[in-house]
Amino acid sequence: MQETLSIYGIKNCNTMKKAFDFLESKGVPFVFIDYKKIPPSKEFLKEVLKDVSIDILLNKKGTTYKTLDSKPSTQEEILEFLCQKPSAIKRPLVKYQGRFYIESLENILQGP
Repeated sequence: MQETLSIYGIKNCNTMKKAFDFLESKGVPFVFIDYKKIPPSKEFLKEVLKDVSIDILLNKKGTTYKTLDSKPSTQEEILEFLCQKPSAIKRPLVKYQGRFYIESLENILQGP
């Protein structure tokens, strides 16, 4: 039996829409966690950091980050920023088989 995949992000994001379409086309069951309804906690993000580096987690190419006057520099500052502005978390963030990923869903589902 296949484990249900959890996908975290923002519903109206184009990247997320593509991810949903991909999962649905492959018949992969998933649970969606919307940052707008359930913002990430610092504890949650620290769990993510066990599998994903802070440099990958923080989307420095997005508008939310680019328009900052003062950029967070320490891990603690970045985590605080991501809790307040989850739109700056790179998407989609996926939890599958007990691990977090930010990469192609095809790669995740293929496994090692």
